[in-house]
Amino acid sequence: MTGTTVTSGTTGTTGMTGFDLSTYLVTDSASAGSRGVLDIVRAATSGGVTAVQLREKNASARGFYELVLRAAELTAGRAALIVNDRVDVFLAARAAGARVDGVHVGQSDLPVTLVRRLIGPAAILGLTANTPAQLRAVAALPDRTVDYLGVGVIRATRTKPDHPEPLGTAGFGALAATTPLPCVAIGGVTVADTVPLRRAGAAGLAVASAVCAAEDPQAAARELAHAWRAAA
Repeated sequence: MTGTTVTSGTTGTTGMTGFDLSTYLVTDSASAGSRGVLDIVRAATSGGVTAVQLREKNASARGFYELVLRAAELTAGRAALIVNDRVDVFLAARAAGARVDGVHVGQSDLPVTLVRRLIGPAAILGLTANTPAQLRAVAALPDRTVDYLGVGVIRATRTKPDHPEPLGTAGFGALAATTPLPCVAIGGVTVADTVPLRRAGAAGLAVASAVCAAEDPQAAARELAHAWRAAA
């Protein structure tokens, strides 16, 4: 799939009826360093990323909730805001009126069918899927349970030390070809991967350290967004 804008069935809290996965930032507080995640989100959104996934594995529920509220002020109307794993934090932020768009879960998190019931039909729901068996399990889900898949890793990455065996571009393309769902390539992705991954069927590129650790995160995000548009 080469399209980048996915249409959801109903309009959510944000008023969005579609979302763009093409340039997808996954935050990493370690890579952000002293600048902090919010500064990275601000810079990356200004640079043109179309989606931001807040990933905070070590934060308290309260700390993560407050981060989501503040990030939502930066992304509202500019990029989709996705909460990694924490359905409770997503629901709390929504209840507080934050413009937060969805949740992304992994294979060891809550079952996606349950997550869908909790977050409702209008929210974005992403799922990590890295193997043929996982793709077959996705195909057996009720229609419209999942909106998109995160597929990787493309190559080894320090951001996720417990990552599975790297797929490479060819492996990504082979998996993406087995599902009608949009597949976002993740894991060690750089700007140089834009053309080959888009040709392999990527609906978008997800990056963490490529933006979070960049000397100029706004410029790095701008370069990624430009490369994606040029690759069309």
